[in-house]
Amino acid sequence: MPAPRQVFIAVIGVGGVGKSFLTQLQSLSTRLSQSTSPIYLSLILLGRSSKMLFSESYRPLPLSNWESALSASTQPVLPAREIIDYLATAPEKAVLIDNTSSEELAATYPQFLQKGISIVTPNKKAFSSSYAAWSDLFSAAANGTGRGGYVFHESTVGAGLPVLSTLKDLVETGDEVTKIEGVFSGTMSFLFNSFMPVGGGGGTFAAEVKKAKELGYTEPDPRDDLNGLDVARKLTILARLSGLKVESPTSFPVQSLIPKELEGVGSGDEFLQRLPEFDERMDKLKADAAKQGKVVRFVGSIDVPKGEVKVGLESFDTSHPIAALKGSDNIINFYTKRYGSNPLIIQGAGAGGDVTAMGVTSDLIKVLRLLG
Repeated sequence: MPAPRQVFIAVIGVGGVGKSFLTQLQSLSTRLSQSTSPIYLSLILLGRSSKMLFSESYRPLPLSNWESALSASTQPVLPAREIIDYLATAPEKAVLIDNTSSEELAATYPQFLQKGISIVTPNKKAFSSSYAAWSDLFSAAANGTGRGGYVFHESTVGAGLPVLSTLKDLVETGDEVTKIEGVFSGTMSFLFNSFMPVGGGGGTFAAEVKKAKELGYTEPDPRDDLNGLDVARKLTILARLSGLKVESPTSFPVQSLIPKELEGVGSGDEFLQRLPEFDERMDKLKADAAKQGKVVRFVGSIDVPKGEVKVGLESFDTSHPIAALKGSDNIINFYTKRYGSNPLIIQGAGAGGDVTAMGVTSDLIKVLRLLG
């Protein structure tokens, strides 16, 4: 019978995704400890931007009441350098789970990896900043060209949907990906499915943006969704995994839906108040598409042979799978040599704490297998 193993876990970020992940970690931990070749997962560090809780002796922190324990903690918030030293000197292998969207923490990933610390994260920043940063990251990782820890980031595109793992399988088995196209934002999906439903109707654009914000589908400032940068980051990651050396999310055409006149307004609330002034422009787009029997959707696409990436509004026939999306679902179409004229389609919830955390937990399981 194999000897039991212990793996140390550090979790930073306890917002919506972080909370869901810690719930999933608790049940995963119980399951693995009871398996025929037991793995004991020990949570030894838990942090958010203003609070940190860590076990100086590497004894496990309680998973059942982590919230009250973290709130009561008086320990200092350690800088990344000290977290690296702490995890690198742990008696067994350590995994960092970064559930934040921190650019600062993402920039330190290569240092974690070089010290043999594996990383699992839904944080897009490290994988979609400069191409040099992408190269540094994977030249340190054991699943890149380095000898350090492993890095997995399935949840950076499509939350819990198996988008990156499917693309990797296609590429690694020798298929030729010719085009990737889809709706990559739950916010934009919900917005345009409401603004221009397939059967006709829908409210004005400003009214639908306001509704999406009230329902919690947008960022606190909706401009952070409407500028298209979130989709551009996801496209950057997919393009790089397809073999394209995309420099950054701003190195290809990205259509912003923020009227030029409102780019400089002070707050998200003021932006929402003034957005109806520009409804006429979006109404015209809707009417023009309707005349052709089409609907408007906010999509991203990658033409791999041409090396072209773009994000913006496009019109689709009402029979197209992209037109038929419901709610805030994502859809990603992979056109490849093997799949011919019918794409391989991945579709489902592309946002939400539970499904994003599922992608993180799934990646953690991959790391645990590799560490065995």
